[in-house]
Amino acid sequence: MTNDLFGAIEGGGTKFVCAVGKADGQILSETRFPTTTPKETLARTIAFFQEQNQALGPLTSLGIACFGPLDPNPSSPTFGHILATPKPGWSGADVVGRLQAALGIPIGFDTDVNGAALGEARWGAAQGLSTFLYFTIGTGIGGGAMVEGRLLHGLIHPEMGHVLLPHDTSCDPFPGICPFHGDCFEGLASGPALEKRWGQRAETLPADHPAWELEADYIAIAMEGFICAFSPQRIILGGGVPQQPQLIPLVRTKTLALLANYIQSKEVLENMDRYIVPPDLGSRAGIAGALALAQQALEEV
Repeated sequence: MTNDLFGAIEGGGTKFVCAVGKADGQILSETRFPTTTPKETLARTIAFFQEQNQALGPLTSLGIACFGPLDPNPSSPTFGHILATPKPGWSGADVVGRLQAALGIPIGFDTDVNGAALGEARWGAAQGLSTFLYFTIGTGIGGGAMVEGRLLHGLIHPEMGHVLLPHDTSCDPFPGICPFHGDCFEGLASGPALEKRWGQRAETLPADHPAWELEADYIAIAMEGFICAFSPQRIILGGGVPQQPQLIPLVRTKTLALLANYIQSKEVLENMDRYIVPPDLGSRAGIAGALALAQQALEEV
């Protein structure tokens, strides 16, 4: 596999990132463009990989870490499709089918957060771990899970951003912005929720703004629940919102308090600064994960 070339797609609701890389994670070529209609976006994707086939050599397999909801089950008749999504025009889009027809190579397909989790497992903050969680907190909130060395799916895939949280409307009257649930985790704590609640983008809020205490409260409530449910060896918080330097330390403190010494693990009780962490791969986790999905697809052929 050392000399094989792999295609990678980080399919976001705002932009697509396409790359060609090697088994060690080295990226040889990369492009990015806005996510428009499925027809236009996938045509640009196919054109990029066809050009790279000519320039670098044939691709061995392709990995797609994509926004969802989506169907990641290879035995399902809608495998590779985007399911019902707020992204205009993308509900029902056959992403894998279109690319498979054009490129004719094995394709690995999963959520963007599961992909990022796999990337962090291979090259980042989750190396050597078998069970951990990866969250992205930004335009939306999503969670990926690796459990006993395998990415978690189930009925479809985890939707950790849509769990319902305790919401004291007397303290926080903001109704939430999720079009499905209103005040779920994503509806209360995503980047757009912060902007809607406070009237300015998250990155413009000063470090001492009350937004950050409230944001840390909601994230910590969610983390306490997921720690109890999954017993992860580590939690990785990615996305734009946790890049605010004051936020993750606040989340650690609040999560520890909410656990109330119930989880008797040294990793939680004594090493919280190494238990809830930012991604080692930073904003590159998604495309690295797509590259890892391509390798995984080849291994499973």
